[in-house]
Amino acid sequence: MKTVSLREAQDRLDELAQDVEQGETVTVTRDGKPVFDIVPHTEPPKKKGGIDWEAGQAYLRSKGIINPVPYIAEDFDDPLSEDFLITPLPKS
Repeated sequence: MKTVSLREAQDRLDELAQDVEQGETVTVTRDGKPVFDIVPHTEPPKKKGGIDWEAGQAYLRSKGIINPVPYIAEDFDDPLSEDFLITPLPKS
């Protein structure tokens, strides 16, 4: 791991980028204190539709939850009947 000052990093950015491309990490300092690291780029993991379903299932299994939704009725997403929609809610 290489350590350079901020001014030196500005002057040698191309050289430092080549070092990082080879897998090295460069720590940039200001007044002798680390400010940030220049690290090799990594691709984020690919997700299906933005949700990692396998990771979710693995987490639930690790907590002992085998089937989080035990039953969903066949007509769950069918339209509601009109009489249901016009019936007022009971008063509390």
